[in-house]
Amino acid sequence: MAGSKEIRTKIKSVENTRKITKAMEMVAASKMRKAQDRMRASRPYAEKIRNVAAHLSFAQSEYKHAFLVKRDAVKNVGLIVMSSDKGLCGGLNTNVLRLSVNQMKTWESEGKKIAVSAIGNKGFSFMTRVGADVKSHITGLGDVPHLENLIGAIKVMLDAYTAGEIDQLYICYTKFINTMKQEPIMQQLLPLGGEQLGSAKGHWDYIYEPEAKPVIDELMTRYVESLIYNAVAENMASEQSSRMVAMKSASDNAKNVIGELKLVYNKARQAAITKEISEIVGGAAAVS
Repeated sequence: MAGSKEIRTKIKSVENTRKITKAMEMVAASKMRKAQDRMRASRPYAEKIRNVAAHLSFAQSEYKHAFLVKRDAVKNVGLIVMSSDKGLCGGLNTNVLRLSVNQMKTWESEGKKIAVSAIGNKGFSFMTRVGADVKSHITGLGDVPHLENLIGAIKVMLDAYTAGEIDQLYICYTKFINTMKQEPIMQQLLPLGGEQLGSAKGHWDYIYEPEAKPVIDELMTRYVESLIYNAVAENMASEQSSRMVAMKSASDNAKNVIGELKLVYNKARQAAITKEISEIVGGAAAVS
């Protein structure tokens, strides 16, 4: 059995660790509420522009944007992977990266080439280690995502699709369900179609002023931007929720460990006291 001094040192160390995890839990809880507010605020706009794009995909317009045109053969696939910049958030990054790698293996078995864009330091580091073809990346987004910081890395993939270098573009991120549940999902970003956008209620076209091309080009760009921003907002809300739960679990485990160590310390202390009393009694008996 370890000595009393060693046990006291362990208890102090675990107590210090628990203070850190408890503070991180409270910080994550505060950031989680703000991240959830941003996520909910982005949903109405994303849903509205999704409906407009759905009607546009079904419309018989004189101009079809490149994002709405399906390729005859799919030989090259683009993948945008979203992860966090920091760790200590449970299995959030592991789950989304596992989903990405499994899908990439499926594409490779079908003879397709894959280009990757990584958002988040964890995803970028992982994709670099596994030897993926990383075309662009962005790290250090912070706690508040800004669209202007995202567009640079994403534009590389959009330009590649427009130029015909990739035939499909997917996005993989963690969708926020509730505080205790986050689900990694993969969605097709391009080409946009009725299946991905949802069926429009009735088919109609729009009247464009001055002409269709600049209006549709701007709308498609805004739609893709809203999809990406909404995915980042969902991923950040999931990250903070997962980190809060992970830190709470760590704090609870530290509390249990402290309780067990204190029990061991009390037993060791009681054994030492009993030994000392026995020695005193034995000495007194020998003198008498």
